[in-house]
Amino acid sequence: MIKFWGKCIKNHRIVKHGTYAVNVDKIDWSMFYGYMSELFRSLDLPTPIVLKAHIFDFAKFNFVKFVPSDFVEPVEFDSFLVELVKDD
Repeated sequence: MIKFWGKCIKNHRIVKHGTYAVNVDKIDWSMFYGYMSELFRSLDLPTPIVLKAHIFDFAKFNFVKFVPSDFVEPVEFDSFLVELVKDD
């Protein structure tokens, strides 16, 4: 199982957070936008535009940062971080 933890950051504080779990053993990179869409939908936030650079950053560092310019709709936060939660 893979879990994504999303944190909405405003003024250097977490104002909203949540997780999204996918019952797979390995990340299917072609489904990354779908994973992000479900995570943002669960937090009642607009879905950002996911670029190839976002996918590469997540694949390399296990986290990605979305900024307000990554969203089509206006957002009320400074950034949104998505991290991979490792199960022990």
